Amino acid sequence: MTAPLPPPPRPQRDNLKPLAFGAGVVAGAVVGATIANLANQRREVVEGGRTVYYEPDRVIIRDPSGQQYVRGNDLYRFRYGARDIRTETIRGETRTVVIRPDGTQIITVVAADGRLLRRIRRDARGREIIIIDNSYRDPRAIGGFYVNLPPPVIHIPYDRYIVSAEEAPPEVIYETMVAPPVERIDRRYSLDEIRYSPDVRMRMPSIDVNTIVFATGSWEIPPDQAAKLQTIADGLNRAIQANPREVYLIEGHTDKVGSDVDNLSLSDRRAEAAATLLTQQFGVPAENLTSQGYGEQYPKEQTDGPSLINRRVTIRRITPLLNGGQAALPPPPPGVGPGGR
Repeated sequence: MTAPLPPPPRPQRDNLKPLAFGAGVVAGAVVGATIANLANQRREVVEGGRTVYYEPDRVIIRDPSGQQYVRGNDLYRFRYGARDIRTETIRGETRTVVIRPDGTQIITVVAADGRLLRRIRRDARGREIIIIDNSYRDPRAIGGFYVNLPPPVIHIPYDRYIVSAEEAPPEVIYETMVAPPVERIDRRYSLDEIRYSPDVRMRMPSIDVNTIVFATGSWEIPPDQAAKLQTIADGLNRAIQANPREVYLIEGHTDKVGSDVDNLSLSDRRAEAAATLLTQQFGVPAENLTSQGYGEQYPKEQTDGPSLINRRVTIRRITPLLNGGQAALPPPPPGVGPGGR
């Protein structure tokens, strides 16, 4: 189906209150929470031929073809360490402004249909950097969320295309954080096209964060494993300092234990937990990260049973996909959008 995907539930006001780092959570997950706790909070409906599962903070969509998608909301991550959060709706667009203790503002503009339009960082002096400009739509876009491309031809060593965080030295981690696409990018892609089109994402190298292990059914990152993200965080912070417009997708995955609906929700929460931890503990700017779960769709180990390898998160630079391959250029002056828009 090519009809637009329904938006995630909008955060309630109570869920956008500023929180101190670590307030009642471990890496973004309520301590002890498992996917089983959400079973009685999920509501199933049929909309336009699709089966849609609503959770308090997410929506899961199943097309008649069997394709499935989960949609969450990045704004939950922005409340940690904020001084104030303000939301207003003007002419159908909702603008959420997160104000940090140093006066920096992170402005997120969402369309009436729930689609992210822009994400902007404004410093205390009023200078702006547009991190994501998602208002552009390419005429070739179908439904606004899927792009059918042939798989890329990989001309670099496999261990530099999919990098193991456990084995790679810090310099290789950083080089992957700033690596160019493996094939030429011929246009700008929307964030949803990147999220939901595997052959678009595969244009960029990735890092398997196999240094952390999730328990079955859980998205909690135990404190003893959190420190293992130090090298990842160092690479991200170094890359973002060099180019404040860098954007990274944190991808969540599960094994095949449990239902596919549970696993989509669980994987999305794992991705969000990793992104939250990178901000909470290591100071990676939340606005330069986005997250997405893929459930059991892309296993590394072909098994229907429990698999530590498949319960993982992956990090991928998506700046060139958002900016149409222009991300290798020096950052433009503050306030200038991608592509000069």
